Amino acid sequence: MIVYYDGVCALCNRFVRWALRRDRRRRLLFASLDGESATRLRRAFPETRDVDSIVVRDGDKVFVKSEALLRIAQQLGGVWRLSALVRAIPRPLRDWGYDRIARSRYERFGRLDSCPLPSPEQRDRFLS
Repeated sequence: MIVYYDGVCALCNRFVRWALRRDRRRRLLFASLDGESATRLRRAFPETRDVDSIVVRDGDKVFVKSEALLRIAQQLGGVWRLSALVRAIPRPLRDWGYDRIARSRYERFGRLDSCPLPSPEQRDRFLS
């Protein structure tokens, strides 16, 4: 499973670091939405061309916004699987909440000058 994220968003980078710490089975790979891997994603899945928030690719399927976050939580296992209960909330309502945070993410959490480099131990988890 590949997690595509906004590489200059401070909130997104914190989320990636959070997920890396909890992904003990090393099931997740990460890629910036500005990289080559994201370019290939957008060619293969045209519906992701205008998406500037989190995207998850799992095989031949893609998920965005709140559903992407829930897919990540499922992969983390353990107590994070309980997040599936959030699916009881209709997706339009979940995505509305997601969009409210996403629209103000730079103002609330900051914007980085460039996408941070992963540590040497984590470098194999990141795609260009």
